[in-house]
Amino acid sequence: MEQMVLLESELMLQGKSKHTQELYKRYCHQFLSQYDCTPVNVKLFLAKKVGEGYSPRSINLMRSALYFLFKDVLEQPIPNIKIPKIKKSLPTVLSEDEIQRLFAAAGSRKSKLIMQLLYSSGLRVSELCNLKREHVEDNGRIIVKDGKGGKDRVCFISTQLVSKLPQTGYLFTDRSNGPMTPRSVQRMVKRAAKRAGITKHVTPHKLRHSFATHLHNGGTSIRIIQELLGHSNLQTTQIYTHVSEKLLEDVVNPLDSIKTVE
Repeated sequence: MEQMVLLESELMLQGKSKHTQELYKRYCHQFLSQYDCTPVNVKLFLAKKVGEGYSPRSINLMRSALYFLFKDVLEQPIPNIKIPKIKKSLPTVLSEDEIQRLFAAAGSRKSKLIMQLLYSSGLRVSELCNLKREHVEDNGRIIVKDGKGGKDRVCFISTQLVSKLPQTGYLFTDRSNGPMTPRSVQRMVKRAAKRAGITKHVTPHKLRHSFATHLHNGGTSIRIIQELLGHSNLQTTQIYTHVSEKLLEDVVNPLDSIKTVE
């Protein structure tokens, strides 16, 4: 299919991440295998996916993939297509007590170190899996290579973790000595949360959320947190200003500042 060949070439030329390339190719292939390449059919395709129960977030990704196909690959105009709005929900955050319980319930020294590093750095799980010892300096400074959007950035971990890391190669490997997969890390975290008796849905990304929220609770500016997380848009980071319960608790209620009549 000629359109798919052109799509793959354009994705590579624009330096899209492997994850983005896989998603765009999957959704475009689904569309092209069922419909002729017209804007009207894009609407029909997306409406069908909504009817099949796909989440608004997935529908948004499908629309982005098809917009890329039309605009960047085929160089054809396509009108704006309205889709269901993505529900904005507050991220799940673990308390400091739950973080400690999670670490204590680690199944091995390796899994404990992985969870501590995720929480200490705010790394995405894919970034952790690709991390090599040469990217970590003795002072805890980490150079994240080719992060989301193909960008490099700097973040830091607790210096007490540095001495526990292997001296060469990938920090965390599988049985074949290759880098661990995100799915393996996800299973590891899930098992630890179950053993710890934590009822929240715990994933590696929840450790990233907790890292950011606890920093903000401690007084770190949202702009610095943005840099540490590698967010290109400050609005993405500002979600953590809404989940800092400690800061909310410190607000003096206006009724408490005046005398009331019994």
